[in-house]
Amino acid sequence: MSKKVLIISSSLRNKSNSEILAREAEKGALAAGNEVEFISLKDKDIRFCKGCLACQKTIKCVIKDDAAQIMEKVKNADTLVFATPVYYYELCGQLKTLLDRMNPLYPQEYSFRDVYLMTASYEAGDEVVEKAVGGINGWIDCFEKARYAGVFNGGGLDAMGEAATKPELLKAAFEFGKAL
Repeated sequence: MSKKVLIISSSLRNKSNSEILAREAEKGALAAGNEVEFISLKDKDIRFCKGCLACQKTIKCVIKDDAAQIMEKVKNADTLVFATPVYYYELCGQLKTLLDRMNPLYPQEYSFRDVYLMTASYEAGDEVVEKAVGGINGWIDCFEKARYAGVFNGGGLDAMGEAATKPELLKAAFEFGKAL
């Protein structure tokens, strides 16, 4: 059965390893027959949440930027994939800011059930992404119908664009996307 998959790449860097891996996952998800949309936060205007909580009453954010349009796509996807570089063993700031801005989703109906995380980091090992996984789970925990479905750990990447030179890692990312 075909799913609506939304992949959000949160790195702002050109030749980003996390985006290279996310693009491979996109190819895999398409090969599996899914409807896939890919959003990069590179050129998006996403400002910090003010914490006013007006959105809990109005179901809209008072800030007028690109977050509302992205949130609508998140709301209507069946499967979410958040791709992030790991900075200081955590989600990157751009992704955390976007997650904070999706507070208007909390009281609404939403379609997403499975939420995945894709990471790229200098260091390898499961311990490198533990806090990033914890960060994404903190957001998922606010949506009782959603579940954390897994992580793709793209560790051991030193140079910008290095993921593109690792055929085994690209294949693994493709297979990850195919299995979404």
